[in-house]
Amino acid sequence: MALKHVPFFLSGGFSRRCLGAAAAVSLCLCLGTAEAEDSTALDTGLLNSVLSSAFRFLSPRTLEVHSSKTYSLWGLDGLTAIDPSITMVEPPHDPAQPATLRLSIGPKIISEFREPGENDTLNWVKLIVSSMDAAWHGSTSLRAAGRDALLQSFFDELFNHLDPYSRYVAPTPAGNDRANRTGDLAGVGLSLVRDGSSLVIGAINANGPAWAAGANIGQKLLAVDGRSTRNQDPATVETWLNGAAGSKVKLLLADPGHHGAIMRLDRQVVPPQTVFASMHDHIVVLRIASFSSDTAEELSQNIDQALEDKKLVGLIFDLRGDRGGVLQQAVTATALVLDQGIAVVTKGRDPKSNHIWAVQGGDMTHGLPIAALVDGRTASAAEIMAAALSDHRRAVVIGSATLGKGLVQAVGQMPDGGELFVTWSRVLAPLGWPLQGLGVTPQICTSRGAQALDQQLSSLSRGKLLDADNVVASRALRFPVSVSRILDIRRHCPAALGTDADLDTAALLLHRPDSYHAAIAAMPDDMDDSTP
Repeated sequence: MALKHVPFFLSGGFSRRCLGAAAAVSLCLCLGTAEAEDSTALDTGLLNSVLSSAFRFLSPRTLEVHSSKTYSLWGLDGLTAIDPSITMVEPPHDPAQPATLRLSIGPKIISEFREPGENDTLNWVKLIVSSMDAAWHGSTSLRAAGRDALLQSFFDELFNHLDPYSRYVAPTPAGNDRANRTGDLAGVGLSLVRDGSSLVIGAINANGPAWAAGANIGQKLLAVDGRSTRNQDPATVETWLNGAAGSKVKLLLADPGHHGAIMRLDRQVVPPQTVFASMHDHIVVLRIASFSSDTAEELSQNIDQALEDKKLVGLIFDLRGDRGGVLQQAVTATALVLDQGIAVVTKGRDPKSNHIWAVQGGDMTHGLPIAALVDGRTASAAEIMAAALSDHRRAVVIGSATLGKGLVQAVGQMPDGGELFVTWSRVLAPLGWPLQGLGVTPQICTSRGAQALDQQLSSLSRGKLLDADNVVASRALRFPVSVSRILDIRRHCPAALGTDADLDTAALLLHRPDSYHAAIAAMPDDMDDSTP
């Protein structure tokens, strides 16, 4: 199966620009020296490095062009969020003369700075750092909040002027996010839940060593390396299971009503499990919780297992609550059940952000009927998959309008270990309509109540998709589109949380081939890009 691969991602896994090891070492030495000399001093060297890296990352990537001056003034307003007495103003001046910025704390003027040129990034960064340093020494609130809060407020205010998804993530949560996306933490692949005073296995990651060793859901975990788990918190014991990759851990496990038995495992880097399968009446439900580094491979394995059932009626892809993740994984997962065609198009200002993501090679299910479940929490990469399957008449989408997160972020790792997420492209579905704001309009809407749902199913049994006009209208939209037009389409199937009605409807449809094909046939199979 051939895919067009490019190194960019969607909200959850991302392309990364990192400093070299030497730069990281020098920054650590600088921080240590500053702390040794004065525990209250602001590390201006690290601030300069972070802000310089951030501006270099931002400038070519944002959807609209903004100057270094604009970024700087936006961000400096964030100091006020920590200390409302801080103001940064540009006093009236002779247009023939350079402008100045005046930093005040309350009525007291702390500093004045001569403004650099509009796009003199180097000197604007110096001005920001000097302003932060002056404010730091003049404000007890800034010092109490700390350096991370200072940077966070700067970037929060800057990104408030851009879009809801661009953001700065501080070093500690950024490190945790990276571990969650890539499975960098070594463990055994178990999740625990409390059962009275005991802990039992609540979930097993099929990618981990516990699964391969034969651990079972419902077994009691009595001890880890001889340390009793009795009356312990599940999250605490899960940390005992983690350690260096390749290190050994000894578990004492017991089946209900049996004595414990020792299981010896080697800790491994375990990618987070994202696909969970269940079977009901020869229909396999594949819940995709998110799109991380191994999602497509997990989905492929589960589809392979499903196809062993010779009476298999169809598949249900449950994308409800899926907030997205790695764009490439969404494309690859879609390619598993699509013979060929465009999965998604991304467009931005930076030429590197413009891509047509096409797939070819073959549908591993050979046309097996598919229903895709979505709800108001379905977002990002999950919307891309639902849109592609719908536009290619490969699945019937059931549920409510999705979130409408049709923007792609690139991410840059900053010298302090934080991460900068910058929106740099818009997402267009295969038929050319924008996902941003609009989301995916399902063919069968379950969010209007039981009576409306019954009317839709009754109509489908007679060969007609009741909401066809609204679904086709949503696919006919082209960017730019007014908010009022988007709201007009979304109101026909308002966003809502998924319910059992979604699964029941999907199962019913897969058991009624005529209704399923009527829903598929109502979708447009081609559209002119000039359609308004």
